[in-house]
Parts: sequence; C-alpha cells; structure tokens
Amino acid sequence: MLEQEASSLSEREGLSEFLDMQREALIERLQSLSDSEARGTPTASALSLLSIVKHSAIWERRWFQVIVAGRSFEGEWPNTNDDEINQTFQLTSEDSIQSVVNYYREQIVASQEILKNMELDAACAWPKLSHRNLRWVALHMIEETARHAGHADIIRESLDGSRGR
Repeated sequence: MLEQEASSLSEREGLSEFLDMQREALIERLQSLSDSEARGTPTASALSLLSIVKHSAIWERRWFQVIVAGRSFEGEWPNTNDDEINQTFQLTSEDSIQSVVNYYREQIVASQEILKNMELDAACAWPKLSHRNLRWVALHMIEETARHAGHADIIRESLDGSRGR
C-alpha cells in the first residue's frame, strides 16, 4: 500500500509530504506541555524543545524565503551580523509555545507556497548558494528538520517518558 501511494506522488508532492511530516513531528513534541516544561533542558544538551522549534522556524524562513526566493527582511540575517546559528536557539521572555509554534506555522505556509510555485531546479537566489536549487533546499530541510525532531524526541522522553510516533 505504501509503495503504491509513494509511486503515485510527484517528486514535489513527495518532498512536501516528507517535510510536512517532519515539521509536524517536531511541533507534536510540545503538545500538552506547559511553557516552563517546554523551556526545560533535562538532557546533557543545553537545548530545550521550545528552543529547537524556534531555531527551526527561523531557519525555515531563512532557507526558503531568503536563500531560495531572495526575499529580504530589514534587520534580519543576512543583513545583520546575527549569523551565529546558536543565537537562533536563544529564547526571550516573550517566547511561549503558542508564539513560537504560530511563528513556525507562518514560516511553513510561506515555505509551502515557494515549494509549490517555484521550479524544483530553480537556483537559489542567495549568491553564496546559487549553485544549489529548490530541490536541494527541500531535501536539506527534510534532513535538518528530522534531526531536530529526533533530538526533540529525546528531550520529550526525558521530560515525561512520552515517545513520538
């Protein structure tokens, strides 16, 4: 059944579906937690579930909107010196599960539109990655989001014993 379903998907649909599955797996790890629990760091990692989702939202925006589509946002990377990856994991007092997930979902919608409407072979607009294309970015984002979802699974299991799918 799964083979049959997979064979009927276009490449674009497959990329979108797998990326959406990883995004949702990451967001799911925050379900039924308090903001305080979501900020917890119960493992050897200095990262929390909330900080991983925030980082994922920021880089979702950067990869699809800035690097692929060539959009620019005043005061945001790469127009600032804020290109330290670790800074994207830092939480502010205003960050909550609701605000971070809402921001991530906004970035996901923008990314889905780009993935839906641009050619997969379209070169990245950002000059430093113009040798890459939308297909490469989609595959990279599947890989990165899956890594973060796996990390989130370990953190969540350490918090309350629950396990992902």
